[in-house]
Amino acid sequence: QVQLVESGGGLVQAGESLRLSCAASGRTFSRDAMGWFRQAPGKEREFVARISWSGGATYYADSVKGRFTISRDNAKNTVYLQMNSLKSEDTAVYYCAADPRPYLGGSSTAYYSPKRYDYWGQGTQVTISS
Repeated sequence: QVQLVESGGGLVQAGESLRLSCAASGRTFSRDAMGWFRQAPGKEREFVARISWSGGATYYADSVKGRFTISRDNAKNTVYLQMNSLKSEDTAVYYCAADPRPYLGGSSTAYYSPKRYDYWGQGTQVTISS
């Protein structure tokens, strides 16, 4: 059974940091690109960050660029999202997802769509108090 399990969410104040983890099991994700998405109440799920299977390429939403860092440890089948300088607008449920599909090249806009990703975790709540 394929599983992605997120952890590390919580309640922090604006300006503080959190580190999310996503542990994969049930199949080897080391050849998959991985992504983080988030969904706030009443809003659509939105792209946050993506990392290639090797870790050599990363992509970020403009809203988190310079504050968030995505990384992965393929030996541990785990992906991370380091979130610094958190803002109230970062409050959401954060999901990790796996994209096993062939590489499209460059920074294809398809990478930013939830439809691109075949496997999803259950989400972890991140709440930022101002």
